[in-house]
Amino acid sequence: MDTVPNCFIMISEIVIVRHPDSVCVPVNHKVTLSVCAEGTGILNYQWFTTNDTTKDKVKELTGATQADLIITAQKTQLYVCRVNDQFGKSAFSDWVKVKVLDIDKSGLPGQWQGEPHIAVNPKPQTVQQGEKLTLHCAAFGIPLPHYQWYRNGQPLQDKTSNTLQIDHATAAHEGSYLCSVSNVLEERWTEPVNVIAQSDQLPATPPTASDKVALLIGNLNYSHHPGLMAPIMDVHELANLLQQLDFRVVSLLDLSREEMLAAIDKFIQLLDKGVYGLFYYAGHGYECSGRNYLVAIDAPQPYRPENCVCVQRIMLRMQQKQTALSTILLDTCRKWYNQDCIPSVIKPLKPSGNTVYGYATCEDAEAFEVQHGGKSTGIFTKYLNKHILQSEKVTHVLEQVSEDLGRDPLVTGRQAVEIKHTLKEPRSLADPVRTTGHTRELRLRDACWRQANELPGRKSLTFLCGVEVEISFSALFSNVMVAFATVKTTGPRTQDCTVTLSSKPTMQDIFSGPGRSEEMDSLLLQKSDDPDCTLRLCALQKLKESLVIQVDVHYTHIESKLRLTESQQVEIERPLVASCKLYKKHHTGKAKRKESASAQSMDNISSSKPLLHTNVAGLYRPFTRKAECAAQVTVTRSNEPEENDENEQQGFTCWR
Repeated sequence: MDTVPNCFIMISEIVIVRHPDSVCVPVNHKVTLSVCAEGTGILNYQWFTTNDTTKDKVKELTGATQADLIITAQKTQLYVCRVNDQFGKSAFSDWVKVKVLDIDKSGLPGQWQGEPHIAVNPKPQTVQQGEKLTLHCAAFGIPLPHYQWYRNGQPLQDKTSNTLQIDHATAAHEGSYLCSVSNVLEERWTEPVNVIAQSDQLPATPPTASDKVALLIGNLNYSHHPGLMAPIMDVHELANLLQQLDFRVVSLLDLSREEMLAAIDKFIQLLDKGVYGLFYYAGHGYECSGRNYLVAIDAPQPYRPENCVCVQRIMLRMQQKQTALSTILLDTCRKWYNQDCIPSVIKPLKPSGNTVYGYATCEDAEAFEVQHGGKSTGIFTKYLNKHILQSEKVTHVLEQVSEDLGRDPLVTGRQAVEIKHTLKEPRSLADPVRTTGHTRELRLRDACWRQANELPGRKSLTFLCGVEVEISFSALFSNVMVAFATVKTTGPRTQDCTVTLSSKPTMQDIFSGPGRSEEMDSLLLQKSDDPDCTLRLCALQKLKESLVIQVDVHYTHIESKLRLTESQQVEIERPLVASCKLYKKHHTGKAKRKESASAQSMDNISSSKPLLHTNVAGLYRPFTRKAECAAQVTVTRSNEPEENDENEQQGFTCWR
């Protein structure tokens, strides 16, 4: 007789795979709490709730026997779900909180998906030192938002609730506070607020900047006017010093008028309330009716104001951004020309203060550059770089520059610094940056600045012959990049291996003239690690397509003794300022200006041979940074600070 074998059922423990999430919602908002469990056979669910955070008064919810619990939130309560099977096994989910805020929800989107929505922002606080400081914020969110408080842009350890409390406030607790509110869907930030901890003898809070931005332009390779030498080193050294002062720096050489206007537009975009803005220019310039003009490299001969850039218009746009400090430093001439022309209409802004002009020379005078010991420098910038790192008021720094330049025998009686300002606070270029947090403006400014300073990454190329070459890149300026090629490994059948670099499109070296090449090479020595080949890529602002670097490896085959070449190409898109498309036409001001002469191609500028100032052997002598003009009428002019002009002047012509 056959026997029926016994059947055994493997009964597994119940496992909660997904626990419900805590939430924070407004009154009468519909909420769904969900639990997911795995076990043997049919699973049963029962939800419980309590009003007490100690969980000792738990109430069973009638009819709440599904994996999903749908409720209309009336008040803050805790919930838990029990899951059991027919074998007597059970498991409980985590306790979760449905937090209900009875506050204004008018700003909550109609199709809200649970992303954090800040309903209450913290408020500025002024407390006496030693008293309690409390900052509060609140946000709806599904799941429940997480909080992280920041002071001056730095996260505060263990400050992760919606209320920040400091029992005994001190001066060290002063600053700008904001809170990050986030869940798995999104991150939001509260409005920044200032906290002041007062005392009976409260010292003055030193000025700070919310950010620092600098645009440096040096023009030297002029198409129709005498060339200059010093702007290369002047711009490079000043850029390095400003970076030490935490400035975001964009440095550009040899710009046409359209490129200068486009670069200034990008610079203005980086400015905002509380930002320190600095504009520096080295090159040819002149003054007319109290207005200063910067001469672009494509300015024709003769040129008119519409072929140049008006300095006071730049300051006007900086002031419109409500910067905390607007500084313009000009290492250029201020000779007067055609003073009998009708002055432009002046429409100044309301007095905003904290504007500084630092002129290399006074009205109707020239500015000079010197060449000595293989190095060229503008005399004004030479002394500016000497003092600029000092933690003193910017006008005091310029006064020291003026005193040093006044003692220089090369320019005694010929050049004197002039300072004009409306400083109402003791602001210094060395003031610390106190960010108000990761606000949208700060992130956009950071992205815009990085766009003009992004370098291609290192590339490693392996050729068929077995030679391995590494390509790296360095920026000398925001529109001048150097590509380095280094042979890392030679092939087993190669000898006398060399490497050369070229680019498509061809970007000829516009700084290869006498004297300039040596100064550029001195900058390369600071950037490289003894590469086998370098390629200088200039005038990147003119690049309208992706840049391709061609790498040619030349070697002798050991067996055949033939000299062979292998090539590979590396596409690096549009590096540095090329990505900003400065070649596009720009119009600024209320009235459209006439278009300037079209920008030259890279090849045209590369092949141009401007007149260079050459140094007399053995002498240390100055050379002027002015353009030579025929008509010159000397007119006595006021020494008051210039206002911002609204319209450019017409009917002005001069020749060089």
